[in-house]
Amino acid sequence: MNIFTKLASFFHSSKSKNQDSSLNPVSLNISKHLKDFLENEVLDGLDISKEHFWSSFEEIVNEFSPRNKALLQKREDIQTQIDNWHLEYKGQDFNHAEYKSFLTDIGYIAPRSPDFLISTDNVDPEIKTIAGPQLVVPVMNARFALNAANARWGSLYDALYGTDVISEDNGAEKVGGYNPVRGDKVIDFAKNFLDETVPLEQGSFRDVLGFEFVDSKIQALLPDLGKVGLKNPSQYIGYSANGSNAYALLFKNNNLYFEIQIDPNHSIGQTDQAGIKDILMESAITTIQDCEDSVAAVDGEDKTTVYRNWLGLMKGNLTETFSKNGSNMTRELNPDRHYVSKTGEDLVLSGRSLMLVRNVGHLMTNPGILDANGNEVPEGIMDAMFTICIAMHDLNKNSPYQNSKAGSIYIVKPKMHGPEEVQFTCDLFAAVEKALGLPNLTAKIGIMDEERRTTVNLKECIEVAKDRVIFINTGFLDRTGDEIHTSMEAGPMITKAAMKQHQWITSYENWNVDIGLETGFKDRAQIGKGMWPMPDEMLGMYNTKTMHPKAGANCAWVPSPTAATLHAIHYHQILVGNEQSSIMKREKASLDAILDIPVHKNPSEISAEEIQAELDNNCQGILGYVVRWVDQGVGCSKVPDINNVGLMEDRATCRISSQHIANWLHHGLCSKEQVLDSMKKMALVVDEQNAPDSSYMPMAPSYDGLAFEAACNLAIKGRVQPSGYTEPILHQTRIKFKS
Repeated sequence: MNIFTKLASFFHSSKSKNQDSSLNPVSLNISKHLKDFLENEVLDGLDISKEHFWSSFEEIVNEFSPRNKALLQKREDIQTQIDNWHLEYKGQDFNHAEYKSFLTDIGYIAPRSPDFLISTDNVDPEIKTIAGPQLVVPVMNARFALNAANARWGSLYDALYGTDVISEDNGAEKVGGYNPVRGDKVIDFAKNFLDETVPLEQGSFRDVLGFEFVDSKIQALLPDLGKVGLKNPSQYIGYSANGSNAYALLFKNNNLYFEIQIDPNHSIGQTDQAGIKDILMESAITTIQDCEDSVAAVDGEDKTTVYRNWLGLMKGNLTETFSKNGSNMTRELNPDRHYVSKTGEDLVLSGRSLMLVRNVGHLMTNPGILDANGNEVPEGIMDAMFTICIAMHDLNKNSPYQNSKAGSIYIVKPKMHGPEEVQFTCDLFAAVEKALGLPNLTAKIGIMDEERRTTVNLKECIEVAKDRVIFINTGFLDRTGDEIHTSMEAGPMITKAAMKQHQWITSYENWNVDIGLETGFKDRAQIGKGMWPMPDEMLGMYNTKTMHPKAGANCAWVPSPTAATLHAIHYHQILVGNEQSSIMKREKASLDAILDIPVHKNPSEISAEEIQAELDNNCQGILGYVVRWVDQGVGCSKVPDINNVGLMEDRATCRISSQHIANWLHHGLCSKEQVLDSMKKMALVVDEQNAPDSSYMPMAPSYDGLAFEAACNLAIKGRVQPSGYTEPILHQTRIKFKS
């Protein structure tokens, strides 16, 4: 019995007591949570009957489930062939040419595509032409989902004042109430931003006394120079009036907007000679509302929560009430922003990020819906049907707000292995569109380049989706996890720190951009880069994350709305389109370098101390993430690392750590007993780090909890997990915990 059969058997036996086939139409066995939600909430306002939805869904399940299963089996078959190849040549000098030829012979490297350009139509400018920060947020958490959607605009003053971008030297501490010394530093930084971004013909924004409008142009009043215009008058766009003396001036640079907000009666405006109280930045241009790596959704009840929040975003009525500083607050979606253009016309800008939704990959099934044979339905098929149907409310304008003005639904699809799996997703989307009466190609696809077989065939993956694709990106963590798992038998891997410096990762990052530009992504689709993982280390992000727009990425992930506001500065400094034009002239990244396996050349030289330090680091990271996933159902949070630095952790971080331990364990660099000892030692650390959480259940000293067991299994059984994924063990354990 393979792992898929075992999981299906376990989940089927653990299905919800609320699941009753007599309640459901057709032959599907649907959880009461999902059935009631779909029929009473999702379909309300859509011209789709419940009978049509369920019968169409069953037809899609019957058609696509066997294909899904066959694709997963092909992954296993290819992995077996790669394992056997490495075992056959074990102890011999590695022959790169033979290895590459072997990968081609078994279909791991697909036949090369001819040159082509993508042809995706009806794409919003936030994806086509605006370069800027991107948030990824668990849609299962309504408050986080709303925060991210509303992060289209953010206060620069607040982002600077509350982070380490502004130092606390010389009396500029953050503690206590408002610190005017710190405030002066914030204002100085912000006015330097204005001088660099929308410079005056003469002088500095530091000396501006006020503003005047002359012949549809904005002029600044300076003490010695009088009225001074902008060096580039076209950067001034318009204004909004917010009271008798309060108004905002709207500017545009590198396709991004920002406001200078003026209110001489405001506590900050009173201290500024021009009455400037803040600079409001266009920040998170797009947001991925995530159903996958950052959520812990294991059954019909959980999936209902996920889908209900997505429905609230698409209908525009999602709210969340919470307590902050002793007071209740209610969060809802921000309205659009209204201005008068410099020529006197009305101008409306979106008050929210353009929202994409990330479906789950092909691997997992979910007990929320069983087919006619009692088998769990592939979760990716569920997500496609539900998220597309829900997004029809946006297309039908059943919301006071509009997400896609171009009439598209944007779905990010993770963890696909090669062009066949991308084709499967495109065919699935087409089937859902037909079933729901949507025009063909309404559902667009974002291809996450985070699996090795997708990387080496990226052009071929894009080709099969050339009329749907709107996004590609790189993800170091998942990609490294798959790198380790794919080459598990090649030898012991280098450390995680060394992995970041290895040539394959540099070539992989460049290759992704090269292929995207080669296939016509410039001014048509997003090329994305990965997450800055430390939400409290904003100075480090500000000093280094220029590398992403300079690398040709027109979006890059950030861990918070505040980080989005700060990262937006980089896109004012760097015009990504110009960087992409330069990159298109460089030599293309090397596939041979990407296939350079990061095995340690001399593993005997790794000291016992280095092995233990690497083990402790990996174990602490796994435990810190898994204990919240299993015990609290939290799929993404700020988890302290071994040095107590808070890192945004999701399943990708867990995957690389567990695969790294599994690799060293398999090759004898450490023992099972050593891994278990490290887990126990690090459980004490994680317990201490979580001590302030009153709902936290310590793992020590008994070490017999489900979370500790799952963490150990991820490492010790990591070699036999499908593609090295963490989901099977995590889902199985979370279901046990819930029951």
